Amino acid sequence: MNTTTLQANYAAHFNAKAEIFVRAPGRVNLIGEHTDYNEGFALPMAIDRAAYMALTPRNDSQVRVYALDYQEEISFSLQNLQKESGWGEYIKGVADEMQKAGMPLRGFAAILTGDIPRGAGLSSSAAVELATARAFAALSNLAWNPVQMARLAQRAENNWVGVQCGILDQLASAASQSGSAMFLDCRSLDYQIMPLPKSIAIVILDTGTRRGLVESAYNERRSQCEQAARALGVKSLRDVHSVEALKNLPVEESVKKRARHIITENARVQQAAQAIQQGDMARLGALFNASHESLRDDFEVTNDALNWMAEAAQEDAACYGARMTGAGFGGCAIALTQAADAEAFSQRVAQRYQQRSRIEPSVYVCKPSAGAEEIFA
Repeated sequence: MNTTTLQANYAAHFNAKAEIFVRAPGRVNLIGEHTDYNEGFALPMAIDRAAYMALTPRNDSQVRVYALDYQEEISFSLQNLQKESGWGEYIKGVADEMQKAGMPLRGFAAILTGDIPRGAGLSSSAAVELATARAFAALSNLAWNPVQMARLAQRAENNWVGVQCGILDQLASAASQSGSAMFLDCRSLDYQIMPLPKSIAIVILDTGTRRGLVESAYNERRSQCEQAARALGVKSLRDVHSVEALKNLPVEESVKKRARHIITENARVQQAAQAIQQGDMARLGALFNASHESLRDDFEVTNDALNWMAEAAQEDAACYGARMTGAGFGGCAIALTQAADAEAFSQRVAQRYQQRSRIEPSVYVCKPSAGAEEIFA
């Protein structure tokens, strides 16, 4: 989305001219699902779909944001933040955490829009959080520290919104680089930018089914992982390197299964990073398939639609591998294919999935994009 369109939308609502434009991307996680809150490894990639804000500073502490997609405006004072419900809580949560961190914030008037499908597992909420942080940083001339801002956005989601997410979504949105994935250590927050071969494409396969993270079993899965770590006497499941350690563990079988997924997924992420460095896309695809199987059988966060979509992709001769991505319980899968085959592959998979599910999917090829940034006319 360009600044001309944003400017026109801003003028239509506020009858004024916007001075600052920011964007923050959504992300797909290539591999490393539910490992982030277990201090493990992940391999996310920012996508070329984003949340956008056009804004003008105010001379008081009032924040007004009009969401084009909802045709709804919120208004609040930075000096008197109150918890309510709805999309505006992501913005308030970021404001709260930035102020707690001692950052001086200015009020503003803004429009908010985006092209990330909501509830699809592509981190539309993290994109809104990082666009908000980028907006406040631009207004107050704050230095942009991606790791610091990602931490604050994560805390906003944990403490204000009530989702106990890890850091992955926010850091991918804050710090990604164009054309690359990010090999992320979720304990140290060290990350390595990994350029992806131009010969391959990542295809997002949106099942058309949706989930709400706050109401889902996400927090339950996190609790089960913590239970397994306590039983094993480790800080987190990141510190367990063999499923043999689970054999005689005095916990329920479901807790062992959750732990087995995390242990094997961490190994897969490290192998996937090596495969990218070596240009071994067949190996990377096989790891995608194994990850989906683990998420289906051990972590139990897929649904019929996600399984059908992954299978529809895996059956195609052009596919290296496919897996669900995001927290699960609906949303998207991703597939790895040759760039030259991507469009035809997308059409075949969409048709196959629709025949089985009776749901029309959204399928699109995505490009790895840059992280949160101020954009200029």
